[in-house]
Amino acid sequence: MARNGLCLPGNAPAFRATLVLSLLLLLQPIRAGHDYHDALRKSILFFEGQRSGKLPPDQRLKWRRDSALHDGSTAGVDLTGGYYDAGDNVKFGFPMAFTTTLLAWSIIDFGRVMGTEQRNAVKALRWGTDYLLKATAVPGVVFVQVGDPYSDHNCWEKPEDMDTRRTVYKIDHNNPGSDVAGETAAALAAASIVFRSRDPAYSRLLLNRAVKVFEFADTHRGAYSSSLKNAVCPFYCDVNGFQDELLWGAAWLHKASRRRQYREYIVRNEVILRAGDTINEFGWDNKHAGINILISKEVLMGKADYFESFKQNADGFICSVLPGLAHTQVQYSPGGLIFKPGGSNMQHVTSLSFLLLTYSNYLSHANKNVPCGMTSASPAFLKQLAKRQVDYILGDNPLRMSYMVGYGPRYPQRIHHRGSSLPSVQAHPARIGCKAGSHYFLSPNPNPNKLVGAVVGGPNSSDAFPDSRPYFQESEPTTYINAPLVGLLSYFAAHY
Repeated sequence: MARNGLCLPGNAPAFRATLVLSLLLLLQPIRAGHDYHDALRKSILFFEGQRSGKLPPDQRLKWRRDSALHDGSTAGVDLTGGYYDAGDNVKFGFPMAFTTTLLAWSIIDFGRVMGTEQRNAVKALRWGTDYLLKATAVPGVVFVQVGDPYSDHNCWEKPEDMDTRRTVYKIDHNNPGSDVAGETAAALAAASIVFRSRDPAYSRLLLNRAVKVFEFADTHRGAYSSSLKNAVCPFYCDVNGFQDELLWGAAWLHKASRRRQYREYIVRNEVILRAGDTINEFGWDNKHAGINILISKEVLMGKADYFESFKQNADGFICSVLPGLAHTQVQYSPGGLIFKPGGSNMQHVTSLSFLLLTYSNYLSHANKNVPCGMTSASPAFLKQLAKRQVDYILGDNPLRMSYMVGYGPRYPQRIHHRGSSLPSVQAHPARIGCKAGSHYFLSPNPNPNKLVGAVVGGPNSSDAFPDSRPYFQESEPTTYINAPLVGLLSYFAAHY
């Protein structure tokens, strides 16, 4: 029997029929329709609220002002700009680079259907790449963080007021960080594709820098959390190892440059760098599923049989996240949301859904399904599963709550975000100091500044959500939640 694109043989056990029923229930919309274009516009606008540095004249979120204008000065370099990763005021290079890579991938695969928002998406990307170019301007060095996380997290003050230490952290040949350097190379390479026709000189700069940063990452191997443990752990400690970032960087350099050396690197290092490990994971720390999906496109286009094993890994990833067939590490809430243990669950929802949608498009062009044991999942089914996750975020859930600030009639009001929760400079010109902000953190009142487009960490495994600042795992937004969502919303805005 075949329903919604999931095919089972006629002699499948009875529990397989139960599986189909659960899948059908999971994919049923709770209410009709969403304004995906409005959600797309807002998901990109969010990045303007996360900007650090000197804000441009066309800044649309007016409650933000210039901040951190001397970043890098203690190290004799200019590290102004870039993004605050979440609700604090530290610039963490590892998640910022991943955010940049996923913004670029969203534009590469879905830019043609973004309509009027393509221009804003490219601006958001360039805000990231301009900073990454500054962070990699010194040969053999990558500046990977600005801000002391302990003093920052000990205060509740908006970026415009902050007086915490803006310590600069770097990796070099004595203190390697192949993970963050590999991700930075991936981000620069991916972005070079976006700018190839828009700004050829800038594109060449990005690609040339990506080549040098990747060479540094590969030559001086090691995890940055070993070199900088006290600064980056437990915040963005690399638990998964640096091997996946080396393959990830090589994959994007291959896609951007078409140079044979990167193809040979990928083939030669597939086993050594463990391409098939932990395939049901994708995020700032673990690139395995993304590597396999990205490389599989060439296999499905009939151009790269030597990458066939990556397609097998990609198929395995798809099977591992299907509801009812899923690996024990990928669960679904009663309301149908992908749920993985740990904090900020929406990062898993948007990243995994992005891969489901992206792979479904690659499969569609090749007229292929994904074999999963006795079942088979069609591209249409994968699209529907990804859409169901996006619809959940936008309000099709047991609480009837949108988890995107500013979208729909009901959304989080007390997000864990300093700038949003404290009075703006315009409303309160006098500085609000480190501990004086605690009053606003503990207040039951809604945030005074609306961080439009911010998607929070989301509900727990039972679909419950405390709209409260202290519950940061549920109420804090991050750039790497939104970056893959930009691609998802672009597709659904154009097709639904």
